[in-house]
Amino acid sequence: MEVHSATKEDLLNIIENDAKIKIDSFVEGAIELAEEVHSGVKREDGKSSFLETHVWPVTIDVIQHYQKVNKLLTTLQIVSAILHDVMEDNEKILDLNASKAYGFEAYFRHRFGEYVYNIAMTLKTKPLENYFGTNNEQRQTARFFEYCTNLTKSAYDVKIIKLADRLNNMKFISQISEQGKIKRYLREAEDFYIAFSIFPPTVSEFYSKMREAYDELKRIKVTV
Repeated sequence: MEVHSATKEDLLNIIENDAKIKIDSFVEGAIELAEEVHSGVKREDGKSSFLETHVWPVTIDVIQHYQKVNKLLTTLQIVSAILHDVMEDNEKILDLNASKAYGFEAYFRHRFGEYVYNIAMTLKTKPLENYFGTNNEQRQTARFFEYCTNLTKSAYDVKIIKLADRLNNMKFISQISEQGKIKRYLREAEDFYIAFSIFPPTVSEFYSKMREAYDELKRIKVTV
């Protein structure tokens, strides 16, 4: 299953010419921050650009979904998709946090607003040490339960961004056969994500694609 890549120019073209949405300072600011945070970041294969194989393609998938189902698409959904991964902890976030006196989260909230901030925080994976358990497996399970519960209570925009995000990750991992993540993505698809696509409001497009990605991962021989 091929994972498509996209450049920033591809994304801008789709926003302007397909979605017919003006590239304003709100969108430009989101792209700038995504580039600042994710620039130079590579994926699990050590060579694929995170921006070009994940951030831009996920945003394009979100835009195309809204067009396909004829739902209102605004810069709020676009910016939220562009920034869906920027709150994840990494060294660049820590550097940005240190460089902004009032903290990265406060800066993010002020610059992009409450709606985009809340989506990013809902999609953020919290540190494992926040959860109780006698070992990491128990803590990971507790975190997964909480994360899934929050997703089921979230707005449509959160659901679509998360499904596009997970689908992209499943497709990418199927290409590099990363054993640990294949096991995890199979388990989480079985436990939650396939069903999540059919929880009301049902998104049949993502159900079909999620099943296809799941079946592709199942065909890969995973050592126990």
